[in-house]
Order: sequence, then C-alpha cells, then structure tokens
Amino acid sequence: MSYDLRGKVALVTGSNRGIGAAIVKKLASCGAEVVINYPPQLPGAEEEAKLLLEEVSAMGHMAITVGADVTKLEEVRAMFDKILEELGPVTILVNNAGITRDTIVIRMKQEDWDAVLEVNLTGTHLCCQAAIKQMARKKVPQIAIVNISSLMGITGNAGQANYVASKGGIIAYTKALALELGKRARVNAVAPGFIESDMTANFPEELRKEYIGRIPLGRPGTIGEVANAVAFLASDEASYTTGVTINLDGGWNILP
Repeated sequence: MSYDLRGKVALVTGSNRGIGAAIVKKLASCGAEVVINYPPQLPGAEEEAKLLLEEVSAMGHMAITVGADVTKLEEVRAMFDKILEELGPVTILVNNAGITRDTIVIRMKQEDWDAVLEVNLTGTHLCCQAAIKQMARKKVPQIAIVNISSLMGITGNAGQANYVASKGGIIAYTKALALELGKRARVNAVAPGFIESDMTANFPEELRKEYIGRIPLGRPGTIGEVANAVAFLASDEASYTTGVTINLDGGWNILP
C-alpha cells in the first residue's frame, strides 16, 4: 500500500543497508524527500549509502546522504543543519540505527554494554532531541517520529542483555516522548521479530528452525513488511496514533 508523503522530509538513521535501506525506498516511493544516514566510522558504509542514493535517484525520487555517528551530539547537530540547508526541516524521523554485541552477562565487556546502549538508545534520544528543537525553531506544526525497537525488548532474550535493555528502553522512551510532545508530534515504535535481514542472514539453520517454530504465521518477516509499518506510522493515515508500539512478529509475542 502507498501513502501520501509528498512535501515531507524523512531522515532514516542507519539506512545504508538492510531494514533502513528498505524504509528509505518505501518512504521515497510514497513521495517523501529522503535522507540516507550512514555511520562514517563503519568500513563500506559510505559506499553502500552512495549505491542506495543512486538507486533511489534513478527511480525519480529526491534523496541525499549524510554521514553521522548518532552517538555524537555534534555530528547529530551537524546532520540536522545540513538537512535543513539542503531539503528543509525534518518532518519524519525514523530512528533505525542499531547494533548488537551478544554474549551472556557474566562475560559481557563494559565496552560492549556501552556501545549497544549508546547506538541504540542514546542515538535515538539525540536524534529525537535534534528533530524537536528544529521543529520548534522552524515552527513546524507537527512531525512524525518512528523508533525501531525489537520483539526482544518486550520478551527478553538470553545472551542479549545489552540489546534487550536498549530496545526495551526505546519502547518506554517512545511513550514518554509521546506524552511530552502531545499534539506537536506523533511518536510511535515498531518492534520487529524474526526478520530476514543482514542481521539474521548468518543465523545457524537450527536456530532459524527454532525461531520459525515459535511464529504462528510460520515464517520470518521481510524488511519490506517493516518498511510498510513505518510508512503507515509516518503518514496521515496514522493521524490518531501516538505512543504505541506495533509488534511486527508474526504473532510470536502472543505465545506463552
């Protein structure tokens, strides 16, 4: 389904690949001018962003790339300034940037805890804060924020305490921000379950079978299905929706 996002400027963090790239394509296809953000410190990320830019541009959609580490306040501010200069104020923010560093708690290094919380949760906060400040300065009537959480932030998962804490925190943060902003912004989240993506491509076959066995719909989700949910929440079709989390998990969350 297509939604009318013409006249909107959409920033998708961590969108050089995977789910983020799918969201960029979907929002662009709905008419939004899109910003492809990539982490400049990650080898190959800039090249991936440029290839995505070429793909989106070839379809006749307006897009730019911006390298910025979402954990660095000054880089986030510079990113929003560049977007404002080239496209105008951000009216759709999708906080997609995220990493994993999995291990059991007793073996978890402090830097692995810190890195996951900084990218997944602090990065979400810094980008939301920048978008809200820009909205206020430029007197934008309303913006839409969509935060990418995870089913594991709801159910928990052994060996992912840092990731689970960050994604559960995003859900709580989404609710708090929706209450703070009221009618000035719609703030929602999407919590994907087992999705076929770069992050899950190397899962062992036995683990894949175990996960699929837990899903009532009997299959993994697709990155396109995540992008569709984000596009809905970003659009005026979701004009009465704020502070909610859409569980995009094939029914996993309803099992005991």
